[in-house]
Amino acid sequence: MRTSANLPSLLQRFFTDRLLGQLGASPHTVACYRDAFRLLLRFAAERLRRAPNHLCVEDLDAALLGNFLDHVEHHRKCSARTRNVRLSALHAFFRFVALEEPAYSLHCQRVLAIPTKRHERRSVEFLNEQEVAALIAAPDLQTWIGRRDRTLLLVAVRTGLRSCELIGLRCCDVVLGTGAHVRCHGKGRKTRCTPLRPDVVPVLQSWLQERGPDPESPVFPSLRGGPLSSDALQRLVRRHVSAAAAHCPSLGDRGITPHSLRHSTAMDMLHRGVDRSVIALWLGHEKMETTQIYLHADMQLKQQALAHVALSDIAPGRYKPSDPLLAFLEAL
Repeated sequence: MRTSANLPSLLQRFFTDRLLGQLGASPHTVACYRDAFRLLLRFAAERLRRAPNHLCVEDLDAALLGNFLDHVEHHRKCSARTRNVRLSALHAFFRFVALEEPAYSLHCQRVLAIPTKRHERRSVEFLNEQEVAALIAAPDLQTWIGRRDRTLLLVAVRTGLRSCELIGLRCCDVVLGTGAHVRCHGKGRKTRCTPLRPDVVPVLQSWLQERGPDPESPVFPSLRGGPLSSDALQRLVRRHVSAAAAHCPSLGDRGITPHSLRHSTAMDMLHRGVDRSVIALWLGHEKMETTQIYLHADMQLKQQALAHVALSDIAPGRYKPSDPLLAFLEAL
């Protein structure tokens, strides 16, 4: 087997030539793959007692990668979804290696044979009207940070923007007045315009006046003036959810995230009778089937359907097997 193509050079070519040059991958994809390999190289260096720069392709075999994925899930306490995201980065890299260095084809086939892990599909987490009101009222409006956070939470709940779209908003992306809307660059490099509800416009207008006239600056800056990070946004939401739980106890023991605010927008529109195709367009879904998750989470629609079901006169009963073997099988 040839050893001229070492792991560092292949990895650099994968990011520069493959992802950026040939595929034109988005910054989010590059960052996701980068984080996966940062974790992997640290894990491999610790296991093999060798610096990352001295690792070779043969070191990253299927057994080591399987242990790494278990480490991500069990030791780092990540979900099966996150495990699969890390695995997708590994699969993309080893497909590149198989093309660039055919001598490693068998090695790559073994890695590519690692399957994605099935996971439980939970119902979406969303906030009702009372919980949304409590969350928006949680920030302290006497402080600059409180006014920023109140505006951010209100825009997030009323527009349904993704986290990356929300923190990437610039002042020039906000159009107020007649036909008020925000223009965001979302998933898949798609640009879409989302209308602003009447209750959002004056709050956002007041905040932009306080924010300053620079059109290229972020709408919701950090204390240093730059855009908020994803972690900062999560901490912001978590902090205000804890504060709002004092007045709305139903928020207490729930894992509310920035994406939960996006779900809340969709569920509010669904409850108001908005067509699913419009909700998919509003949220920037690639396929309308993605919006089906909100139908499964909406208990009100299920209760309305149950109200239209005619009751039968059949008395309830339970099947009882007469044979002991059948009874054993039924009990399994």
